[in-house]
Amino acid sequence: MRTADAGATVPRPRRGVASAPAFKGPDSSGSGPLLSWPFAQSTWNAVCPATTADTLDHQIKGMRDFAPDLLHIPCGANDLLRRSPDFREIERHMRKMYDLAAETGAQLTTFTLGRSYVVPVFPDWTERVLTLNDLTRALAGEYDVAVVDRWDHPVNSRENVLSADRLHFSTSGQAVMATEMVRALAALLARRTP
Repeated sequence: MRTADAGATVPRPRRGVASAPAFKGPDSSGSGPLLSWPFAQSTWNAVCPATTADTLDHQIKGMRDFAPDLLHIPCGANDLLRRSPDFREIERHMRKMYDLAAETGAQLTTFTLGRSYVVPVFPDWTERVLTLNDLTRALAGEYDVAVVDRWDHPVNSRENVLSADRLHFSTSGQAVMATEMVRALAALLARRTP
């Protein structure tokens, strides 16, 4: 709830969905490419690719200003693309993101990385992903976040699950995960509804 100038309490306006680094939006000049889903007009658009540190440094003000009702928190995938990821630092950044996101009052969502997401240049890739997924699950549990766990999901076995960049899920993979997100949100809401 926000308080109006006259002292009356008014409900926070519904603003739609926000996603920290999931969308690439125009820069401050109003130019730049925009990657969007059909609901992009009602979303807060963020710059990507972003690490957890980038998200904290450049996207929190926009997140707060947008005041979403539903907010997707990144799982730190871009933090793995380092010679030697510092998981203590990643956890510290993720925890700060979760703290700040929780302050918005929005329902938070996230996902874990799927086993189909592989970066062969890193021989320890699977261990990196498993460590990050464990961290994501733990934080999500602490903050009552709706989680889509993609690691063991059957969609990973589809030949066409990845897009041409071989990093991100294809449209069909995203559609499956969107369905899973609706299920995760429904389960979370069912626990809260008497």
